This record gives sequence, C-alpha cells and structure tokens, in this order.
Amino acid sequence: MTRSIPDQARLDFALALRRRWADGVYPRLRAEYEAAGAGEATDASASDTAAIVHALPSYGSFAWLERGSQKLLWRAVSDAVNHQASADSATAGESTLALDADLALPDWYTDWDIHLQPGGVWSSERAARVYELGARLVMLGENDDYAFHRLFTESSVPERDYRCIVDLGCGFGKSTFSLKQKYPRAEVIGVDLAAPCLRLAVQRANERGLQIQFRQSDATATGLVSGTADLVTSTMLLHELPVKVLPRLFAEAARLLSPGGLLRFLDFQYTGDEFRDLAMTEHGTRNNEPYLAPMMRSDVVGMAQAAGLGSTRWRAFDERGRGLLDELKWPVRREWHFPWAVLEAEKLA
Repeated sequence: MTRSIPDQARLDFALALRRRWADGVYPRLRAEYEAAGAGEATDASASDTAAIVHALPSYGSFAWLERGSQKLLWRAVSDAVNHQASADSATAGESTLALDADLALPDWYTDWDIHLQPGGVWSSERAARVYELGARLVMLGENDDYAFHRLFTESSVPERDYRCIVDLGCGFGKSTFSLKQKYPRAEVIGVDLAAPCLRLAVQRANERGLQIQFRQSDATATGLVSGTADLVTSTMLLHELPVKVLPRLFAEAARLLSPGGLLRFLDFQYTGDEFRDLAMTEHGTRNNEPYLAPMMRSDVVGMAQAAGLGSTRWRAFDERGRGLLDELKWPVRREWHFPWAVLEAEKLA
C-alpha cells in the first residue's frame, strides 16, 4: 500500500536510527569493553560484566537509543496505519477462523505492552495492523514479505509429506503462510490468543489464495485432537511465555504429535559471549519482554524431554540467508543482532 511522503519519511528515519544503534553504537560499546581488558577473564560473573559495561562511556547512549528508537518506530508505524484505509477482505482463498468467545486472556499476556507496542497486539483490529507493519520493520527493515519466516521453513523443517502442521502463536500468520506455501497438501492450523490478529491472518491468507485453519486458543490447551500432527512449530513464542507455562506448552505439543512427529521452535539462546549475552538480557528489559531472559536461563531441552520428546537439541540459526546451522555456534558478527536458535525434537513412540 502506498504511504504518504511524511509517513514514509518517519518510518525511514526510525529505521535509520535503529540501524545506527545496531551497527554503530553497539560496536563502539563493545570496543570500549574490550579496551578496558574485559572479556579476558573466564570466571567473570554476569553481575561483574554488567558493572563493567554500565560504567563505559557509550553505555548511556546505547541503552537510551535502544528503547527510545523502538518507541519512535512504533509511533511512526502507528501514524502510518492511522493514515491508511483498511482494505476490504479478499475472498480468493478458503481459510477459516474459529474464535472462542469464552476464552479468558491470561494476565501475563495482557499486563505488558510487549515489544513496547502500545496496547499490545490483542487489543483491537488497529493493533493487529500496527503489529503487522511493525513486524516487517523491527528486524531493521529486513523482513519484507516475511523472508525470515520462509528461511525458517526452508532450512529448519525437514522435507516430508506432512499431513497436519500446527503453528502455535501464529499471530497474523507470518509463519503459517510459509508453511502452507511450502507444504500445500498439508492441513495447516494456526493457533493464537489474539482474535484481531487471527482475523487479519484470515484476510491475508485469502489474499494469498491459501487454505489455512486459524483457531483462537491457548497454545498450552489447543483443543485439537491428540496425535494428529506430524509437525508442530512456533516462531518467537517461547520467550513470550512465563517459564512456569513452558512445561505445559511442551506437554501440549507432545500430545498433538503423532509418534515420530517433529517439533521445530525458533527462538533465542545465550551464546556464551558475556558481553553479547548481557546485551540480550537487557534488550528484554528495555523492550518490555519480561520472560525473555528467564526462558534463556531455563533448561528448555529438559522440559521438552520431560514431555516425552526425544532427539532434543538447540541449533544456531543465521537469518542472513544460511538459516539453520550445524551446531549451537553463531558466526562472529560486528553488529548487534539476535542470537536466533531452533529447538529440535521428535515425538517418541
């Protein structure tokens, strides 16, 4: 959709600021950290690393710009959405939506403006559209047409003749679309809590001519039939859930999977680089993602195994085009970026 020149200029400015924070301010802060002789001691604790980083000259600018530029980006996105008329829903596809009028959204979901998006993604139809545009931009503008999610499907999901795929925490369908496009013969079901996002997902799926079932339910209690899924996926769902909820999520995934069925969850993991891991922990705090650091500190593999899933492991993921990597080891990069990782598991017989 064509945007006005002022709206596009505000979006471009916010993105440019985010990029300079990532590829300019972050490397400068790291250089100061290394110049201080930090990072050489192998026994440094997280609190030691934090004390050193917080005292560096560029830290104040780094921390302020991270949160400030995110707020600025959402403001620019909100303005752009406000100035665009809603398109009529297309009917080219046959996607369906099942809403649950009795579903109570959990407090842990509604109490936070996750990602600093005002009002959250669940509050209104407008909020869903803001989230849709924001999702293209918050990855520094490099997720046009959801290339990132296609890369996850292409590189992380083994080629099989899947009968049923369940995508948990699907939002407005950005990951679900790529799964259906890759496996058109499969029954694909997208599950999410947010009714506005699901209504938008149906519209976008129909515009693409896709036949997907979207269902409003809790990812820990989907109401779907046991043992009917060959593949259960999620993208960026684990770090949005409190740690106490994660065992229930894995139990539900295991219940849904048929013997030999696969689980593939894309999320984040600590890298072992104390400077980079501190930046990720504090990103969670500054970006209103309170469950991010606790998830990364938790034994997620153990939770999956306790639910009856085997061959469980994390593997690193490179969003620049390589996708899934052979082990939990990330390429050395100068700029700030997410430590993407894929959790792999298989339903035991």
